[in-house]
Amino acid sequence: MKFMKLSLLASMPGAIMAQNLTQLLSNTTQLSSLNTLLSSYPTIVNSLGNITNVTILAPSNNALSNLTDSRGLEALASTNNRSVIDLLSYHILRGEYYDSNITQTPVFIPTYLNDSVVTNVTGGQVVEAIKQDNDTYFFSGLFSNSTVTQANLNFTGGVLHIIDKVLSIPSNVTYSAATAGLSAVVGALRADNLTDSVDTTPNVTVFAPENSAFQAIGSALGNFTTDQLTGVLDYHVINGQVAYSTNLTNGTQFTAVNGRNLTVRVENGSIFVDSARVTRPNLLVANGVLHVIDNVLNPNNTSATPNATATSQVPAFSGASSASSIPFTSGVTASATATGSGAGAGAGVTGTSGASGTSTSSAAAMPMRTGGLGAAVVVGAGAALLNADIF
Repeated sequence: MKFMKLSLLASMPGAIMAQNLTQLLSNTTQLSSLNTLLSSYPTIVNSLGNITNVTILAPSNNALSNLTDSRGLEALASTNNRSVIDLLSYHILRGEYYDSNITQTPVFIPTYLNDSVVTNVTGGQVVEAIKQDNDTYFFSGLFSNSTVTQANLNFTGGVLHIIDKVLSIPSNVTYSAATAGLSAVVGALRADNLTDSVDTTPNVTVFAPENSAFQAIGSALGNFTTDQLTGVLDYHVINGQVAYSTNLTNGTQFTAVNGRNLTVRVENGSIFVDSARVTRPNLLVANGVLHVIDNVLNPNNTSATPNATATSQVPAFSGASSASSIPFTSGVTASATATGSGAGAGAGVTGTSGASGTSTSSAAAMPMRTGGLGAAVVVGAGAALLNADIF
């Protein structure tokens, strides 16, 4: 969805026409900590003074205090000043987005975080913006969500929103999957020596089955050869296209890494890929996006269709039976600490008329708030230096 840029700032309530960003930060009590932080980086301040047509997500004093309490900011600064720039770049969005531009349909907005060492998404790593129950949320890595506490503060280069939490730079696929509790996915990728490929290939979409989905076909997995496992895992990955939930429209087909087509269906407000329901969409990762699904996809059963009224789907592997334990999880450390609900989990899911008919939409539950974030979460696993084009 493309939002209009509002060029007449005078039409916005409370617009302050004359002040630049430095003046806005100095005049806003809630941003005194951010102003103090920036004073230690004069090069950044000078660069920020020259940018235009941007939206800045400015962490409040409390947000930065939580980061400082977790020693996250100290770790960032001690690693390299550029790591702080990484983080600040992720809080600058390309284009002006006022609160009124954000709706119940999620939008994925490119940021100024664009170094290939930190992120492999063409056009810059994104944040997800969505409005629910009159609150505006920005989702970042690991399903972390930040709430806008004060919106539409204008300055000469664009608009600024104050947020209650520091954004989390998305991590690689395997770290993100492990943090989301998807230990079977991580273990399967390791067993097939695919972790490097899935973590480093730019612009990917990953459909990651829940642990219970792997367990449900445990008997079949036990008989797979290495080539068969590779074929199954490759059928869960799209290369060269980052398909967020807004791209998963009814009747759309995507070509997986193994060359076979995945079919998207939107029924009763839910998104399905083949016969698997998307249970948690839009986990932003360093090189694209990951969607959690409730079934393992079968490359030899591409015609599998869902039962939209069922609470769970029949496994796509005919004759497979459940295992007593979850496959591939031995030696894999994973914890479901990515607790955000994922904006777009049924919220504003809008499909187009296609092979399966007309889609519907339904509202999601309010996003869960995540706690204070340490440095590893904020900058992502293995985050390194950024050569941002504005700093």
